Amino acid sequence: MEGFANVLYYSNMRNAAPAPAIRVYNLFGEAGDLPDVVHCETIASRSVLHDWKLAVHRHARLHQVLLIERGGGEATLDGRVVPLKPMQIVNVPVGHVHGFRFVPGTEGWVLTIAAEMLDEALLAAEGLRSVLSRSSVVRGTPQIRAIMKQIFAEHAARDFGRAHVLRALSAAMIGLVARALAGASGAGGNAETNLFRRFEALLEQHHLERWTVADYAKSLAITPTHLNRVTRAATGDTASHLILNRLIREARRNLVYTNLPVSTIAYALGFEDPAYFSRVYAAATGLSPRAFRTQLHGDEG
Repeated sequence: MEGFANVLYYSNMRNAAPAPAIRVYNLFGEAGDLPDVVHCETIASRSVLHDWKLAVHRHARLHQVLLIERGGGEATLDGRVVPLKPMQIVNVPVGHVHGFRFVPGTEGWVLTIAAEMLDEALLAAEGLRSVLSRSSVVRGTPQIRAIMKQIFAEHAARDFGRAHVLRALSAAMIGLVARALAGASGAGGNAETNLFRRFEALLEQHHLERWTVADYAKSLAITPTHLNRVTRAATGDTASHLILNRLIREARRNLVYTNLPVSTIAYALGFEDPAYFSRVYAAATGLSPRAFRTQLHGDEG
């Protein structure tokens, strides 16, 4: 699967005095790229190395789903401390600050999915993305547990069609998790939630046209300030950042799945200057497009 950005450091600026940095990892404690379709590991495999405590951190372009099998503990999700019990699902969206304190011996699974894969699996019109954009702990289901075990078995094997099967199973998993989240919060949503869903749909339609925040706000008949309030409430992020991230994910997908020259990809994404595209891409991911492609495939682009 696509590589993920190098470790960056973001400081919590809410207090005047310097605060501890919140680290942005690929996986907790790792900076290297992950070349697989998804990443699978047990809760114990990483937690036991850190005395069952994972300090607060965030993932720049990764969505995680945890399922507690036995044991428990507590999760810190964007400042909220939530107890963890057996048969609970933890949904950790891209970019959300989270940490864990597990009871020693806790058993369960951690599924990590790249944001680019979510882009391919989620249709804006279905409204799943806004539901999945909330960090939450909800009750799991036997169906979710069965799919999780299938994903881990497929991931450990090297059978023909493995990548395709993993993508299909992971798409089923995020659909079931979204269903559980919607059921726990009450599906349908309020006016602000519906606005965010409409923004998502517009973003999928117009991101290649390089629409600005003002363009999206005008189409939604609201002000740019109101749009930013809506996106912050839904995802914790600004509209401009969501627009940039969508463009970067499109670029990464093209770099991985096609042999198109970097200049052709830049033009297709609406950039008039490929060099400027490369600078934007490098600022967002930590690697130039050619360096990213070379790191994954040994392809000079």
